[in-house]
Amino acid sequence: MTEVRTAHTADLDTATLTTVRDLLDRAFEGDLADLDWEHALGGMHALAYDAGELVGHASVVQRRVLHAGRSLRTGYVEGVGVDKDHRGRGHGVALMAALERVIRGAYDLGALSASDAARGLYGGRGWLPWQGPTFALTPLGIVRTEDEDDGVYVLPVRLPLDPFGELVCDWRDGDVW
Repeated sequence: MTEVRTAHTADLDTATLTTVRDLLDRAFEGDLADLDWEHALGGMHALAYDAGELVGHASVVQRRVLHAGRSLRTGYVEGVGVDKDHRGRGHGVALMAALERVIRGAYDLGALSASDAARGLYGGRGWLPWQGPTFALTPLGIVRTEDEDDGVYVLPVRLPLDPFGELVCDWRDGDVW
């Protein structure tokens, strides 16, 4: 049975954060850059345990997304990973349920960038693939991010969205979406 614990980054000790980073390195098969890890910090974490062993992680951090003339307080999902030996047992669903509770209670919108393998998980939970163009608000101004168009998913919470409109994320180093 999956047990999910939620905690803010500030409430996780160094040993736990190291264990989470190691788990994500394995789950992403060594393709988790330092900036990807940094993006997963500073918000709420969902930690999935099976028989006391950490088997999955996901986090939600606050970002700003511009849409239809508004700046939306956005719960952005990061660092979703389940140990490969524990996949297909509902851990990802349990992690997302915990984060969606946080998003619905604290944000105007949920957003994430989905890998091809994870699109079914998100779509099955009511996340919608964004149909409009995506952009990033960079130090040089607003820049089109067409390579991200097919992977951005949103979870509408409080405000109506035009799914064919423009979506602009705030700037950060590394992957902006």
